[in-house]
Amino acid sequence: MDNIWSWIMSLPLQTDWPSAAAPSLLLASSPDKFILFKAECTTSSSSDATVAFSISLHEYNSSVSHTLWLSNPSPLSSSSVLHCLLLHQLIHEITSLSPSISCLNSNIYFEQESISRVVENLEENEASSFFSLTLLLRLFWLCTIDAPAEAGYLFFSELAENVYRALSCTGVISNFLLAVGPDVEQRYMRSLGYMLSKWCLLRDIQAGSMLNAEPIPAACFSYATTVHGLFVHKAYAPVLAMARLRAAETNKDELVGEPKESALRYALAHQQLELVVQLDYIVCMQDPRFIRVDIHVDSLRFHVVRLGYNRQDDETELEEQDEIEIESERHFPSRVRFWVGPVPGSTYATGPSLGRSSGNPEREVETTQTVKGGFMAGMKSKGIRAKVRSSTRTRNRSWRWEQEADGSAAVFEGVLCDTATCTEVATWRPGSAVTDPRTGMRRRWRGPGRAFSKKGGLVVAGDELPEGVTWRVGREMEGKKVRWRVGGRFWVSYFANEVRSGYWETRCVEWNHEVELALVAGGGSQIVNG
Repeated sequence: MDNIWSWIMSLPLQTDWPSAAAPSLLLASSPDKFILFKAECTTSSSSDATVAFSISLHEYNSSVSHTLWLSNPSPLSSSSVLHCLLLHQLIHEITSLSPSISCLNSNIYFEQESISRVVENLEENEASSFFSLTLLLRLFWLCTIDAPAEAGYLFFSELAENVYRALSCTGVISNFLLAVGPDVEQRYMRSLGYMLSKWCLLRDIQAGSMLNAEPIPAACFSYATTVHGLFVHKAYAPVLAMARLRAAETNKDELVGEPKESALRYALAHQQLELVVQLDYIVCMQDPRFIRVDIHVDSLRFHVVRLGYNRQDDETELEEQDEIEIESERHFPSRVRFWVGPVPGSTYATGPSLGRSSGNPEREVETTQTVKGGFMAGMKSKGIRAKVRSSTRTRNRSWRWEQEADGSAAVFEGVLCDTATCTEVATWRPGSAVTDPRTGMRRRWRGPGRAFSKKGGLVVAGDELPEGVTWRVGREMEGKKVRWRVGGRFWVSYFANEVRSGYWETRCVEWNHEVELALVAGGGSQIVNG
């Protein structure tokens, strides 16, 4: 699978094409069957030679074969043209099969030139990894939807080990996603996330439990860049690939290792964390003594999407209500911690000047005192009656945001708290002294005081975090490009929402990247792999 890129480059020209048998490459095999990737050339008097690629399932010691996939004919002019045309078709078909497609972008087209711009600047090992990953993804959808069961068995038993190696092309994926735009990016990454979720689920089933499953960092993809005055950090992580926080063994009756309900376990396995952090940066040269770099939060989008297909209206009526409720169960954001600043060890900038104090809760106390007195006729002693009334008013928010400094970096942190118990959701464990927040977090997608959007995500804009952070840089750095770090650590949690289940968990993932910042007004943009 790793040599398929070089195999396409070695295909002969029209005059050298073999007439006996079409060139083929073995993708996977078992004692009974095997999968071939084949190239067939056709010529005619009125046109140049064209080549078409196919994927087929064969039986040993038999002429029986089943064509799984056939590409569009491509002119046999050069290997680079073949690569670009084949990649364009594969990606177009992958994005059309993507789960969780929004109704706003049902038809998406992207130009072949965007693929060509990415491919022409790649080294052979980078191009080979990206092409292998894309072909693996297309083959996965073939085995999932169209191919016989034998092909699916071959894929998961023989080709799954190639997934980890193919995921090493993070830099190529970043350039590709920037070239095709956010709509194609979303579809491609959700299609990839669906395959990776199946991969993680299969690993957990083979291990017998997902309680002790190790995280898979390679399956948690992210990149960072500077573009149009923004630091942009985008990330995608299948929930099963994230690290699972361990429970404190204080109350064994409360501890739940994994969902007892198989349907709930299946639903929670097909979910993916998607986040976008956009930070507005301004390089100011007005002061003759120093250069000022200002950072403000432009927006933060933090969603956990269900990787699946929506039912049609007629199918929904036939399904049991319990199954529909289980499919609506999903993890939710519970803590956010992201940072930005010069790389560690930098001496050209001061530590950040923060713009937000610690999130002390606001409390208003109102006291009313009323004193009533009077003389009682006919009594030897005088009596006085007093009455005091007091009231307290507090204002709580579900998300509490703070700023910190960690060396030369500024840290933004948000923690989800249950408004009923004031418990931090991400740090709660069954059996701990902290009040159980599960009751207050039920039906969390409803009501005017909900902590999330209707789709279950977290959206924070500049009006929620208007305070900025500032660095001062010496004037001797003017005109230079410096490396800055952008990254974060993100938590998702799960408590039962609509269904009855005692299962709970919290998972987290961390990313670190470096970007280049030009210390000039209106600096350019560039990705630097972290």
